[in-house]
Amino acid sequence: MSEYVTRPKRYNELWLSEYSTDNLKLSMRVKNILHTEKTEYQDLLIADTYEYGRVLMLDGAYQLTERDEFTYSEMMAHVPLCAHENPEKVLIIGGGDGAIMREVLKHDCVKKCTLIDIDKRVAECSQEFLPFAGDSYKNPRADFKCMDAMKFIKETEERFDVVIVDSTDPVDFAAGLFQSNFYSDVKKVMNDGAMLSELTESPFTDTDLMTQAINEMKKVFPIVKLYWGVVPTYPSGMWTYGAASLKDDPAVPVRDVKNTRWYTNEIHKNSFVLPPFLKELI
Repeated sequence: MSEYVTRPKRYNELWLSEYSTDNLKLSMRVKNILHTEKTEYQDLLIADTYEYGRVLMLDGAYQLTERDEFTYSEMMAHVPLCAHENPEKVLIIGGGDGAIMREVLKHDCVKKCTLIDIDKRVAECSQEFLPFAGDSYKNPRADFKCMDAMKFIKETEERFDVVIVDSTDPVDFAAGLFQSNFYSDVKKVMNDGAMLSELTESPFTDTDLMTQAINEMKKVFPIVKLYWGVVPTYPSGMWTYGAASLKDDPAVPVRDVKNTRWYTNEIHKNSFVLPPFLKELI
């Protein structure tokens, strides 16, 4: 049994916990453990919970839940895509569960969505146990490459209109994904006028990481802005994203998208309106 699953003796129940900090955790009562394994890169666990349906955890951190993943996936995908006039080629770094790719492929103008994830077991298990996200791999416009993203962007001759960085927490094999050297390499594979979005964590539990990411992006891109939203099962519930552009303002949507549950053009614009405390932090 995974170290992240506990069984309180007085209730004889399974609980799945993520420790956001040393003094804060989020726990869910579990119906059933569907799959657990130690892949070549990380601990992978998929469970069915009473409150949030099926959940994916990597190294003890919630990556997505069936109930609320759309609040994150839609903001990561549609903000850069709707701020770009005609995004035809999209690159997703990470995001092996397929949820963001599902959102990207809602845009008919996208001819190809390339997803790079180093851990093929995340993609395989998502397709088996999390079809609400993993079914995106069945789309003929989906192009999955199992490899190191840094190696890919250094070697590829492809160019992209939108790049979405959906990494796990920046430690171990993902440690370099919040550094200016990485952003410089990404910039080289971006077409003129391209957009980028990246998770920048919680302003409450990961303040330093958020500010570091934004500052590192500003070293490379001419336009960098922070936007925010809510993801109930991510640390603190308030989540931030970095948006970078080579030309146009990422805060201004120029296109729309259908069949969303969270994203609208109005939410897009308003997500760049920062509370005073968040302005001070960056």
